[in-house]
Amino acid sequence: MAATQHAHWSSRWAFLLAAVGSAVGLGNIWKFPYEAGQGGGGAFVLVYLVFVFLIGTPMLVAELSLGRRGQMSPINSMAKVAREEKRSALWSLIGWSGVVGAFIVISFYSVVGGWTLAYVIKSATGEFNNITAAASADTFVAYISDPVKTIVSHVAFMAITIFIVAKGVQGGLEKAVTFLMPALFALLLILVIYSGIAGDFKATINFLFNPDFDKLFYSETVSATGETVRHFSLDTVLQALGQSFFSLSLALGSIMTYGSYLTRDVNLGKSAVLIASADSAVALMAGLAIFPIVFAYGLDVGQGGGLVFMTLPIAFGQMPFGIVVGTLFFALLAVAAITSSISLLEPPVSYIEEKTNMSRRKVALTMGILAGLVGVLSAYSQGTNMLSDVRIFGLSIMDAKDFLTNNIMMPLAGMFTALFVGWFVSRKSMMDELALEDRTFRVWYFLVRFVSPVAVGVIFVKIIFDVITG
Repeated sequence: MAATQHAHWSSRWAFLLAAVGSAVGLGNIWKFPYEAGQGGGGAFVLVYLVFVFLIGTPMLVAELSLGRRGQMSPINSMAKVAREEKRSALWSLIGWSGVVGAFIVISFYSVVGGWTLAYVIKSATGEFNNITAAASADTFVAYISDPVKTIVSHVAFMAITIFIVAKGVQGGLEKAVTFLMPALFALLLILVIYSGIAGDFKATINFLFNPDFDKLFYSETVSATGETVRHFSLDTVLQALGQSFFSLSLALGSIMTYGSYLTRDVNLGKSAVLIASADSAVALMAGLAIFPIVFAYGLDVGQGGGLVFMTLPIAFGQMPFGIVVGTLFFALLAVAAITSSISLLEPPVSYIEEKTNMSRRKVALTMGILAGLVGVLSAYSQGTNMLSDVRIFGLSIMDAKDFLTNNIMMPLAGMFTALFVGWFVSRKSMMDELALEDRTFRVWYFLVRFVSPVAVGVIFVKIIFDVITG
């Protein structure tokens, strides 16, 4: 292994901004609102928040502690901690899963990031003015089916990511998040205020904060005779559990890598709570920004992924100052995507930098280009592009990557991370590393040993069951 001097954050504030930026991504602003819509609103939000703090936050502490103790990339940090605890070197596979998973995710995440950049331009140039539902859908399909436009936006997004990561921890990541995160919160606040004035804010508050547990635990189907039949179901609860886990950017090496740049004087417990709180606040604010518009214009709250790129442009095209609001909204998405994408490129760059004598700039450029090339396959698998008919177990190339990372690699890595920290790292080592108050440590230790691995294991079993049963 080449000798490298490991970088560190210049301050706890810089770390918090970076970690929140890693956690806050398209999942918060794009995915959370429509999952809340499909899950019945308030009950979903309440359960989601409970899971964030009871399951996600303890695992956040676990990953940060492993990274800080190892002071290296996830692969080498896991190997070092396992060696010090006299455990099998196979535990380094958790690190490998994170680094490889991050590389796969950024190869398709950058494609969607490119979409956000393109839609900033579309909105700013008035393309959505008085657009109809059919025209909006056609616009999106035509764009993702254009091999030139999608690759240009994909390359542009990846170039931004490479540029930031190549500058290093303090010169790149810190400077970027110090500007981007305040910008993200400012944009989100502006949109919330506008939606509160121009949209149906009362209906949104009632929807998001008035729990209807009947919708949470029961689903409806139509029988062969046309009757509506209610079934008890935990699918929405498990969906909230999965969203709470994935929204914190766990099990992809990003948090562990960011933790490796920490010094011993940072309180990991307090930092994790702040990160989880900020991440949840962004998700809720996204709901407060989006749903007033959805309700005011009679749109479908459970529209799904099309809510952002096909449904909201209809509203932007009709509302006062729609060009400005739409442009700000897609700029918000782009900023959120960038703060997450740099955290996804960082784990593989960190590892290769440790293993070779290459400069960070060359490593970032090399890994970014490789990820970008793999991303071309994702871009060309959308719409009516040349690879749109290619199927992997019935999924497009992009969807297959998403399924592999989000539904297989991340749950498994997350579960084994919790098991490793809770059962294979000595209690004394964890007490020394975390330096928490005795009662706080006991609560965290119980959660990370029993609650987190079981909860994540349930997600994984449910996913496998759904795959088997079709």
